[in-house]
Parts: sequence; structure tokens; C-alpha cells
Amino acid sequence: MALIGVFDSGVGGLSILDEALRQLPQHDYIYLADSANAPYGEKSSNWITARSLALCKYLASKGCHAIVIACNTATAEAIAQIRAELSIPIIGVEPGIKPAAMQSQNGIVGVLATEATLKSDKFNALLATLPDHCRFIKQSGAGLVPLIEAGKADSEETLDLLSKHLEPILDAGSDTLVLGCTHYPFLRKSIRKLLGDTITLIDTSDAVVRQLKRQLEVLDHRSDSGECGSVLLISSKDEASLLAMAKDLLSNDLNLHSTHSAFLGDVS
Repeated sequence: MALIGVFDSGVGGLSILDEALRQLPQHDYIYLADSANAPYGEKSSNWITARSLALCKYLASKGCHAIVIACNTATAEAIAQIRAELSIPIIGVEPGIKPAAMQSQNGIVGVLATEATLKSDKFNALLATLPDHCRFIKQSGAGLVPLIEAGKADSEETLDLLSKHLEPILDAGSDTLVLGCTHYPFLRKSIRKLLGDTITLIDTSDAVVRQLKRQLEVLDHRSDSGECGSVLLISSKDEASLLAMAKDLLSNDLNLHSTHSAFLGDVS
């Protein structure tokens, strides 16, 4: 049995934790939400790198065998530095533009992500590897993360803002939409309310957790136990709110796990 750290700027990485609990329920998890500083997409590159490294070092100090950086912005800006300084497996997330390009029927793909992700060298290097026949409509989702953090993923306010962000993607004729931030899978209901089933949604939760599983097998941390492991939820803002949102947003039943919450002190 392994202890797995899952780190995000806020509650978005709960979408990754949810998939991890579905595929790998026997392991123990620490979910760290830096909600006091969310969203990361509006921070400087240097700040994101320093903060992400500090939080991953904190998780390593707690005995984590592997860490998932469940934040597209933190992955894009900081994963190389984190991997250079930590010896445990570090699994990142990135917008699923490659599978989107493969699935799109008309070759027009919308990418909804944070400004920091869209501008990052890592994202644009990945974009450069994809076929020229596929056209990517890049759109910043400014303002969406704070609304999701406030528990308003299904609100009219979020629906209105989301509609504005999706407009250029729809106007371009996109048949596929990449959810390029781990917060955005929690907008599926609102997206479907606006678009129905007219567009294919791509997120990478399943692929990220399958990579985590492969890394754990390499470390020989397989578990055949039928029992569910524990979940510790740590927040830099409000641990009670994080626990409440986890219970609300996760499709997995947290009651099957030994679940606790804690406040994150100073780690700088």
C-alpha cells in the first residue's frame, strides 16, 4: 500500500483524486489544496514554481511515495524543477490536446485553460508536435476557477461567464473541447446545459491515474487488499470547506474511506 500525494491550487484536483479513488481505492491519499492562493493561473511563473516546489517537498516530507501535480498551471511551470529536486515519482497533468486532435472529426479543437497554461513553454511545445491539419482555438477561462472554488460550479453566474468563454470556440466550429484545467471537469453539467451533446469533452483524469498506477507498480506498491485506504484533505484556507466540497463534488463515497481534514500551516 502506498501513500499518494495529490496537489492542486484548490479544489480542481479533486477531479483527479476522484478517478484515483475509483481505480486505486486501496491506497492512502493526502490531498493538498492551496486554496488561499488560488487561482495559480494569474500568478507569475517564478511564484508558481517556488510555491509548487515547496508544497511538493512538504508532501514528500509526510512520506508520500508518489505525487500527482493535479494542476495544469503548476505542471506547466514547475514540474521540471520539482522532478530535479525530488527523487519520488512526480506525475503531472497537461491539456489533452493530443487525444482531442485524434478524436476530432473536423479538425477544429477548442482548448479552455488558464492564461498561464496557454502561454507556457510546455504547452506550446506540445502544440508544436501535433499535425498541422488540426486547428486549436485557445481560450482563457478567466474567472471560472474562483467561482468553482466558491462552490458555484452550477450557478447562473458561472453559466453566464462560461457562455462568453465558449463563444469563440463555438464560432470557430469546434467539435471537440479540451478541459485544460483540473477545475473544469466540474463544469461538465453547465457545459452540457449550454451545448447539449454537440461537442466532445476531453479531460485527462483517466490517463493521469493510469500513469500513476504504472509508477506504483514499478515501485512494487501494488495492493490486493479489498479495503479502502484513508484520505487526508489539507487546505491552506479552510479545511472544513474543503471536506464539504469533496463530499459534494466526488462521485466516490468518501464514507468508505477513513477521512480527515487539516489546515496547512506555513511551508515556505
